Amino acid sequence: MTLLAVERIKLFTTRSPLWCTLLALGLSIGFAALIAGVDSENPVTVASTQFGYNFGLVVVMVMATLAITTEYRFSTIRATFQAIPNRSAVLVAKTAVVALVSGLIGLAAAFGSLAISKLVQSSADLALDTAFEWRAVAGVSLVYAISAVIAVAVGTLIRHSAGAISLLLIWIMLVESLVALIPKVGDDIQKWMPFYVANRFLTGDPDLTSRAIDEGPPPSDAILSPWWALAYFAGVALVFLLTALFVANKRDA
Repeated sequence: MTLLAVERIKLFTTRSPLWCTLLALGLSIGFAALIAGVDSENPVTVASTQFGYNFGLVVVMVMATLAITTEYRFSTIRATFQAIPNRSAVLVAKTAVVALVSGLIGLAAAFGSLAISKLVQSSADLALDTAFEWRAVAGVSLVYAISAVIAVAVGTLIRHSAGAISLLLIWIMLVESLVALIPKVGDDIQKWMPFYVANRFLTGDPDLTSRAIDEGPPPSDAILSPWWALAYFAGVALVFLLTALFVANKRDA
């Protein structure tokens, strides 16, 4: 049995992935339906259908964090490391499985949000005709997958569920927004915050529509182009993962 198969079995032997998947889909698709149904005077756009993207992202990152921290909590990681001494291989396999699952959740959430919006407002033009529209929808899958890598890495470094989840939520929901309040340099720092840059990939170079772009995922003023923004976000995730691998190989399980 390969490491990937082992990690897949371990991931789905607990209930948290199922509940987190349902919650992420429910929040993302539910907010899309709410936006489409409440404001019937203005037609929904592809961007506005992804309004709930951040809510689903938070849940997916919680799931990704629990995938590793619960192993430390119940000491199952020790048995894994005893059976497979190559700790890096174990953690990379776990990260790959969690990232793949997270990406699939993002894909389902994004296209589900698009579908429910079309169902609620059948007259809305929600065809994916431009590069921006494809990034705004399909790109959610990539952001979810890369975010899961960061979450697994942080969980590996901290090893405690409450601490790792709290740190990630504070970073996403508070730090990246409040850093802009620092006098003189705040705006410049914010432009390089990882999740702020990730939003650039989803919202950068928007098409002109009848509905404001800020009704979708929060617009980003990051200076990178959309695809370079995704590369930067992936680079940050890689740094977190390499750091986690180094630390995991140096300390006791």
